[in-house]
Amino acid sequence: MDLNIDLSAEALAETILARPVRFYQALLSTDSDATAWARAGAPEGALVVAGYQASPRGRSGVYWKVDHENDLAFSLVLRPKLPALREGWMYTVSTSGLADSFGDQARIEWPDEIYLGQERVGAVGVQAGLGPAGIDWAVITVHVVGVPHPRAQRLKRVVDAVEARYRSADEEVLRDYLARCRTIGRRVVARLIPLGPAGPTLRGEAVGSLPDGGLVLVNEQGNRVVVRPQGLGLLDDADGTP
Repeated sequence: MDLNIDLSAEALAETILARPVRFYQALLSTDSDATAWARAGAPEGALVVAGYQASPRGRSGVYWKVDHENDLAFSLVLRPKLPALREGWMYTVSTSGLADSFGDQARIEWPDEIYLGQERVGAVGVQAGLGPAGIDWAVITVHVVGVPHPRAQRLKRVVDAVEARYRSADEEVLRDYLARCRTIGRRVVARLIPLGPAGPTLRGEAVGSLPDGGLVLVNEQGNRVVVRPQGLGLLDDADGTP
């Protein structure tokens, strides 16, 4: 029995109209396939969906543990008109849209996760390709935990919500983002890429986010420093340690 029949090409065609979709029974990751497709000219709004992914990945290549029978994991190609320095804004957009799909109680853990209460219910990853005028394409990869069957309707709801935020005014998106980002107000430690004992670390209270997706920290000297999603390895609570 095909346990992913609710995500088959036929099921997706009935639910998601007028959109290029690639469906695979199995592949390495939707992220890698969508990235190759974007580089080859995939149109905005193109989707890559798979019943099984051997190596699903999120932000900075973080491995995602996906229950392929019950979760939802896919990739969406967008073509934002943004300068290269605003690559991280796509995290703000995509997490806002994913949170919208869960309702008003959803909260965002900067830069890439969604929570309902203390339960992690979703995450995003962003890959971006640069062209002469800035960002040429962006691949938004989404993981939604525990989706009831049939899942195609939920996939459509998430895609519609992400694209709605993508098309909204930046000021509106950032205002709503700050109101639901649960990282704001906490003392955190940001461990930057490359990770390791000698890797760079920033520590401080999270006080805001910027139109480039960066998290603003106030360190112990009272200075403001910015951590950007594409440079983050791990983000931990500071736990009051110096």
